[in-house]
Amino acid sequence: MNGDPVTDSGIWFRVEAGSTASAVRRAAERLGEQIEMGAARIADLAIVAAELTSNLVKHADNGVLLLRPVRRAGQAGVELVAIDSGPGMADLAVSSRDGHSTTGTLGIGLGAIVRQASWFDGYSVPGQGTVLAVQVWPAEPAQLSWAGALTRPISGETVSGDGYAVRLADGRHQVLVSDGLGHGPLAAAATEAALAAFRDAPASPPAAVVSHLHRSMSHTRGAALAVAELAADVLHYAGLGNITGVIVEGDGKRRGLVSLPGIAGHQRPTVRGYEYPFSPGARLVMHSDGVVDRWRLTDYPGLAERSPLVMAAALLRDAGVRRDDACVLVARSWT
Repeated sequence: MNGDPVTDSGIWFRVEAGSTASAVRRAAERLGEQIEMGAARIADLAIVAAELTSNLVKHADNGVLLLRPVRRAGQAGVELVAIDSGPGMADLAVSSRDGHSTTGTLGIGLGAIVRQASWFDGYSVPGQGTVLAVQVWPAEPAQLSWAGALTRPISGETVSGDGYAVRLADGRHQVLVSDGLGHGPLAAAATEAALAAFRDAPASPPAAVVSHLHRSMSHTRGAALAVAELAADVLHYAGLGNITGVIVEGDGKRRGLVSLPGIAGHQRPTVRGYEYPFSPGARLVMHSDGVVDRWRLTDYPGLAERSPLVMAAALLRDAGVRRDDACVLVARSWT
């Protein structure tokens, strides 16, 4: 977690002191300048960054913040995701009102954040911590995404071998999670090849897309990966290797999705697609093996109603491991 130049995957900051808060604010301002956000919105972005990091320094335990650009519908904005392990808030909506202050909690300053942000969402439970997600756009915010995800590198690395991509191709809502073999730059290169091939792949069912990725990655060390396509009431899925895919129903029940053995880019794996019922209230969760598959949505009251990004951040906080790269993606029906 550092202050390196921001890429689309973003940079993580461990926020423990006021000096880090200043570094986050400056990095946010530089990113706003890079995407030509405009002076007024850069000033708003600086307020958001300062308030988020100040709250983490003063009130949070194990506070971290992700800063990254977001691009949608031809626009570019800035996204900040603040995550901590305590003390949490009993009522996030009340704490987000201007002028509200709750001594000893993360609530101070949330009113200013909400006022300056183009989009805001969060989740908090007393004693379990808080997740806050904020986007600042130069104009009206682009349509909110039906999928959200985060990646985090293994401790000691600045790049992650895990990655994800989201696309709408000829009406097909598709997502990809990739876990490049190993760690570091070579693993990241394998996943970058998968992401690039996914973005350029023909608009086909997931099994055909996975086969396309496999053929496009022969120059890399390979990756475990899975592709899902969300339709109105059905989910199509195809995977190779140890990417976990789960459908979580509205009542919290889980249905595991099938990935076949193999490594994309190596040998000739068997690729097969599967179909699963996908109700309007269901959520798709996909993650790499850097996330322990012991989480249960029933342990998070109300989290399923939050945005996919906030849900992914909460799961990464509690189930992600430091000894491996980690990626969590959550998607919902777009209707």
